[in-house]
Amino acid sequence: MNDFLHKLPEFVGNHAALSALFVILLLALIVIQVSTLFSKVKELSPAGLTQLINRESPLLIDLSAIAEFEKMHVPGARHVAMSQFDPEHKDLAKAKELPVVVMDKDGRGNSLKASQRLIKAGFGKVYTLGGGVLAWHAAQLPVAKGR
Repeated sequence: MNDFLHKLPEFVGNHAALSALFVILLLALIVIQVSTLFSKVKELSPAGLTQLINRESPLLIDLSAIAEFEKMHVPGARHVAMSQFDPEHKDLAKAKELPVVVMDKDGRGNSLKASQRLIKAGFGKVYTLGGGVLAWHAAQLPVAKGR
């Protein structure tokens, strides 16, 4: 360990760009982890969503493109286009006391943005499906097709 610490300044001096990239990536990872830790939106795994469905009957909102939704979605999910997503809509506002799970195709789309909007609108239990509908399907859980 002592030898490593003596050679570290020399390595950093010889590989400044690589060292800077490492520090930037490390800081980005720390920021992401801290923001996830303090986020009011919780991410569920497919197994976690299954447990939530069995315990509490959450409202499931799928923001996938309509073509993707028609190919495959979590049973019971309602399709909402992101352009029409409104947390203050009368039908959605009735569900403020229910757990709400927002998902999209792969968990990297609009689900986090929509979930944050729900939190701001006063929804108490808001979740996203980590990995989206693709993760649900990969876990070999049942999917529905069509509308």
